[in-house]
Amino acid sequence: MLHDADGGHLTFAPQVESLASAGYRAVAWNMPGYGLSAPIEPYTFKGLAQSCLALVHALQCGPVTLVGHGLGAMVALEVALRQPSRVHRLVLCAGGPGLDAQAARDWVQPRLLALQRVDAGESMEMLAQTLVPRFIGSGALPEGARLAGHALAQVYPATYRRALQLLPLFDRDAAAFLRLGMPTLLLGGAMDPCTPPAALEALAQVLPDARHISLAHVGHWPQLEDPEGFDAALQAFLAEQRRLH
Repeated sequence: MLHDADGGHLTFAPQVESLASAGYRAVAWNMPGYGLSAPIEPYTFKGLAQSCLALVHALQCGPVTLVGHGLGAMVALEVALRQPSRVHRLVLCAGGPGLDAQAARDWVQPRLLALQRVDAGESMEMLAQTLVPRFIGSGALPEGARLAGHALAQVYPATYRRALQLLPLFDRDAAAFLRLGMPTLLLGGAMDPCTPPAALEALAQVLPDARHISLAHVGHWPQLEDPEGFDAALQAFLAEQRRLH
């Protein structure tokens, strides 16, 4: 489970618990530079993908299901493109498509502007209190929104800036995605201004074996804003693929 730029492993805390209860081995990482994970140089999609593959190897896993959120969805795609034999299934949550100019303005710019206030002395807690309400949906579970804010408040400002600057550099295109034959679920929020439903639906049309589900009244943190709806879609997808194999 690969988190977004906006937070570490805690943004998948509900899913780790629910998946473990269902009999799955669920692991949520801290991306390099987050939590106690050492940063990497250079900070690139290739480097993050290699770090993810190193973790998969260390866990002695067979082919895995990668669940990526936001930036983590892009990393999941990068891993799948580099080592498709190691990825059994993909779940892309509120992310995956490369950012066009509009998406960069809607997703990256507000966060970078908020970071300027941190440079001027504002805390990451204050940044989270400002940003999270802008990107959640009208039906967000209050506890989920608070967890999203708590996770964002734990991010190191320097790491956050590098992750945000990396987001617009994801340059994989349709020609690359056509090579990905593994079953893929795209899960997003109907009210997500960062990755709107149309963007996920367009990606679903390009990937050879993909489906898209949009959760109503949900914004950029579907797994936290509507954990029941998210978990139901995720576990139905996993169970279906388990039956097929």
